Amino acid sequence: MPDRKLLVDAIQIGFEDKVPSPITHGDVSKRQVIFTFDGGEGSQSAFVVLDILRKHHARGTFFLTGKWVLRNPDLIRRMQAEGHEIYNHSLTHPHLPFLTDREIANELGNMDRTLLNLINTSTKPYFRPPYGDYDERVLFAAARHGYRAVMWTIDAGDWMESEGFTADAVRARIYSHIEPGAIVLMHLGDHITGLILDEIFTQIEDLGYKIVSLTQGI
Repeated sequence: MPDRKLLVDAIQIGFEDKVPSPITHGDVSKRQVIFTFDGGEGSQSAFVVLDILRKHHARGTFFLTGKWVLRNPDLIRRMQAEGHEIYNHSLTHPHLPFLTDREIANELGNMDRTLLNLINTSTKPYFRPPYGDYDERVLFAAARHGYRAVMWTIDAGDWMESEGFTADAVRARIYSHIEPGAIVLMHLGDHITGLILDEIFTQIEDLGYKIVSLTQGI
């Protein structure tokens, strides 16, 4: 895994000349797929996701809010114990472009301190803007504090479960966009993810891909 401090220093040193662009895909030269899981509200699929990652001997990447961390300390400790990566999804899941620079810094900083207080691990150097909502000023404000944005290649759509989006639709979205270096966005606060993840991992592995974490795949 790349040294987190070196990555943070590089982001902080470089932001004055050019704001780091968001990461939208991994290494396209390798048959690997990066699975990321956002946790902002619920945790309906969280235990199952961890079980499936363990079954497939895979490391996952989690972008979590501070409120999610406070509500789920045992899950956080398990994520750490099983070698998964935890990064910043803000403290309260706001639309960052509507905040001041100071408020953005507080959202990221307070989430970071929340995780540090629980498991002595920083969320730097990566964050995912809530709702995928950012502009150049958000990226600049985040970079000043050592963060680079991570987006995705495939939005699985599991978050639309309450709007009638089905497990079959999520499967179709993922399968139709699998390619080397793809970053998949899924969520912990729905039931679909836990229901289909094992099948999805198996199908992707049968195609000759490896399931990897963010730092393994970029």
